[in-house]
Amino acid sequence: MMEGRSMNKIAVVTGAGSGIGRAAALALLGAGWRVTLAGRRAEALQETIDAAGEAAPRCLAVPTDVGDPASVKALFAAVEAQWGRCDLLFNNAGRGSPSVDFDEISDEDWFGVVAANLHGAFLCAREAYALMKRQSPQGGRIINNGSISAHAPRPGSAPYTATKHAITGLTKSLSLDGRKWDIACGQIDVGNAATPMTERMVRGVPQPNGTMLAEPRMDVAHVGETVLHMASLPLDANIQFVTVMATKMPFVGRG
Repeated sequence: MMEGRSMNKIAVVTGAGSGIGRAAALALLGAGWRVTLAGRRAEALQETIDAAGEAAPRCLAVPTDVGDPASVKALFAAVEAQWGRCDLLFNNAGRGSPSVDFDEISDEDWFGVVAANLHGAFLCAREAYALMKRQSPQGGRIINNGSISAHAPRPGSAPYTATKHAITGLTKSLSLDGRKWDIACGQIDVGNAATPMTERMVRGVPQPNGTMLAEPRMDVAHVGETVLHMASLPLDANIQFVTVMATKMPFVGRG
């Protein structure tokens, strides 16, 4: 999308303080969007603003715990107060858990992953949906960050894999329910983007056959560019699902 067409477009990016969230926020800012940055750590959000350079005045940082309903309501209240509307939610915030055998998954890790990856995505989508429904002109777009794990699990990853499969169901439900309000919803499934979260891939990660294997990664900027492309479509067009991955990572042959 040309910058002139994007200057008044408003985005909310969760998990914007690092990794994929930061890459998506910077791509949107580079195309002229105004972006609300949400994340747990104010200092990390400020680092994203610093990386935005001349686009920094088009940023709004709102420290947010996406698993807390009151915090999410405060986020979207700030968005509406500052910008008056929301054209895009990139539902990106999430976390993983230690790779352990199924019976060794702790309650803390299970509920923590569900809170961040699924409950948080639901809460943010619900608030964005409500704002998009009542704003004028009506409508907007929600992009959920799924994962390769929304298709096939890694060993020892039940909490993460279960929530990412659930994100696919959330995406489909939002796509269906949002039609009458011009709210489009799509999902981006990412494989091994080079972020702090995937540094372990370089050292080697468990494979289904019991071996350890170092896996290729790709520049996280490619994910940001793909989110921007999805966001740039008119609301009568939608990329329902897209997979962006390191070409040589073991996905098609996983298992």
